[in-house]
Amino acid sequence: MSRAIDTQDPSAGHGRAHAKVILFGEHAVVYGYPAIAVPLHGLSVYAQAAWTSGPSRVDSSYLGDPATRRPGADAIPLTAVAAARAHFGLEPGIAVDVDSAVPPGRGLGSSAATSTAIVRAIADLAGVPLGEELCFELVQHAERVAHGTPSGLDARATAAEGPIRFQSGSAHRLGVRTTAHFLVADTGVHGNTRSAVADVRAHLTAHPQQGRAALERLGAISGQVEQVFGGADGVTQLGDLMNEAQELLAGLGVSSKEIDRLANAGLAAGGLGAKLSGGGQGGCVVVLLPGEEASATVEQALREAGAAGIYRFDTRMFQP
Repeated sequence: MSRAIDTQDPSAGHGRAHAKVILFGEHAVVYGYPAIAVPLHGLSVYAQAAWTSGPSRVDSSYLGDPATRRPGADAIPLTAVAAARAHFGLEPGIAVDVDSAVPPGRGLGSSAATSTAIVRAIADLAGVPLGEELCFELVQHAERVAHGTPSGLDARATAAEGPIRFQSGSAHRLGVRTTAHFLVADTGVHGNTRSAVADVRAHLTAHPQQGRAALERLGAISGQVEQVFGGADGVTQLGDLMNEAQELLAGLGVSSKEIDRLANAGLAAGGLGAKLSGGGQGGCVVVLLPGEEASATVEQALREAGAAGIYRFDTRMFQP
């Protein structure tokens, strides 16, 4: 954790959030279909808020040095600060330090996780309660700066403690009985959600029947996954659904050569399913393992295929 953050400082407010992985429903969720997302607790964001006599500021390692960072780089976190400050009726002058392990631009919810941690830290500083819905609304203010018209999935998932089914702004916790092990491989390429969403919209205009059928099927897959998660066994079916979803997303134009290379490497090494996660055109690939024992073999194959980083998670922590 950054030396700037002291979680034991009683004069400061503290907030935490985490990365998220979209397992199913990317892009379809923008058109009202359901999506399935899982928190990635291994990648956390911590924020500390304190009063300051100067203007509000946000310092974070991922933003770079304040003296050399590009203009507007801190617009998203500063929007989160402003939204929380205005709602709670606080005077200007809040200094926020952020320590984030979530790589930006990879479809893991970096901006939403940062905003969630900031809003929670400012609420803690002000000594006021922060309900789930209020947190969501405040984070959405900042997400609109990041993504234009966000679905709300990132704001929900980066604050959730377990897997969620998200649709039209609402989310509910999924029951999980299936044990599934995953690797998340970073292509090393920044994705651009805004651009990818625009490309899908253009595809729908050019190929309305094909495009709508793909989105409808992606939404139906999310419904099937919810049923699979609720059963004690279903890993093979989960892998088949991942592969089908990846094919549909590639047809919509949001895959890339880097995504394809990692997905193919994961499958060739024994993975049961592999697909992009997030907006696509870069970002990350999720690979479903046949079992925990396959982790080292598949991870090596992904690194040899160019993965810039690899993260692990499994569903055991979400089981009752």
